Formats: sequence, structure tokens, C-alpha cells
Amino acid sequence: MKNIAILTAGGIGSRMGQDIPKQFLSVNDKPVIVYTLEVFQNHPEIDEIVVACLDGWEGVLDAYAKQFNITKLKKIVKGGEDGQASIRNCLDAIDDGEDKIVVIHDGNRPMLSADIISNALAGCKTNGNAVAAVPCPEVLMTSTNGKTADGVIDRDIVKRTQTPHVFYLKDILSAHREAEERGLPRSAASCSLYEMLGRKIYFVDGSEKNLKLTTVDDIDIFNALLSVKRESWLKVNNGEKK
Repeated sequence: MKNIAILTAGGIGSRMGQDIPKQFLSVNDKPVIVYTLEVFQNHPEIDEIVVACLDGWEGVLDAYAKQFNITKLKKIVKGGEDGQASIRNCLDAIDDGEDKIVVIHDGNRPMLSADIISNALAGCKTNGNAVAAVPCPEVLMTSTNGKTADGVIDRDIVKRTQTPHVFYLKDILSAHREAEERGLPRSAASCSLYEMLGRKIYFVDGSEKNLKLTTVDDIDIFNALLSVKRESWLKVNNGEKK
């Protein structure tokens, strides 16, 4: 059974306020999307990668894949009008003639760990799907006017979902088709699409480091995390720490 990573990289990154889409911004001379691609390239359980790319940037992505030796990238498809459409374009590009598992991930989440991928794949094989999620440590308050609080949500019953979202290909394809047939509202994420259809979602542990780069502040945090990771690696290889 093949495990295929689907990366969504079709957004323009308007909240980032830059001329270049967020997934193509360079950090330490490497584009964000390449960091994400390398996570899946280096994971032994991932067989192929499919990317939904922002229209007009396909050639740039292909050139980066060649430059950074991303050999598992097999298909670049056109991104859709939203995340759900981009994911559907990728799903339709994958041959569904045999059982496959798809690992759906945001292209602008470059700090995904190998352990999360492995645990999510194992969770999917056990329960039928797996969604990375983390507890919510903050106090959650509702507000109808955006200025004053109306109430408090019990944070102990709240999960903040991340990607990856891992499904059997046949199951997530059937979910998209059912939602289309029923004319359901478009969903921002595969897990919420499942919930709308009354299908159960199973969680695996995510990480606060599995950061989604949405604003310039997120780029600063990503840069800092890269520096910490690099220093630890150097100490290990210099024999200073085991």
C-alpha cells in the first residue's frame, strides 16, 4: 500500500503582506515549500508527493524540486479556489485503482516532525483516519461584536487541529463526492468536511512547533526554531552532547 503526501500550496498569502506567495518566501536561502517537501522526501514511509500549486508558479516549484533533489514529487496540479478544491484536485490526480493512504498537509507548515507523520499513519491504519491536534492552553472566550466577551468555552473539551490529516484515499474521495452531491457548504479542512458528513475523526498528537506560517511574525518564529534545531545538530555531531 502506497502512502502519498498531498501538499496544498495554492494560496496567495494575503495576510503575509508580501509580493511573493508565503510558500515561496525564502528563509535562510531556501523557500518555505522546500522545507516542507524535504520533510516528506526524507520520511521512509512516504512513497510519493503531489502538490496543489498556485497557478503560474508550477514551473518555479518544479525548478526548486530539481534544485533540492525532491525525487518523490510526482505531480504538480493546479490549486483550486480554496483549500477544499486544491485537495480535490490532488485526489483526482491520484490513481484510485488500489488501496492508498493520503497524508494531507499545509505547504506552509514546514516544521512537521517525522514522528507526527509516523504516528498519524499508524493511527489511520488503526482507526481509519488520523488528524494531528494539540490541547488549547489559553482561555477561550466568545464574542459576537469582537470587542466584549459573551462567554467562556471549556478549554478541556477543545482541540486545535493541525495538519497532517491522514485518510484512506477511497474514504476521503467519497467524502468529497458526498459533500458535492449534497450541496454542503465548502469546508476549510478535511476534518471539518468529515464532521459535517457525520463521520468520526480520530486525533493523534500534534506539536506547537508544527507552526503554520501565516504572518510575518510566524516567519520570525520559524527562523528562530531553525536556529535552535541547527545548534542542537552541531553539538551532537561535534561530540559535545549525546
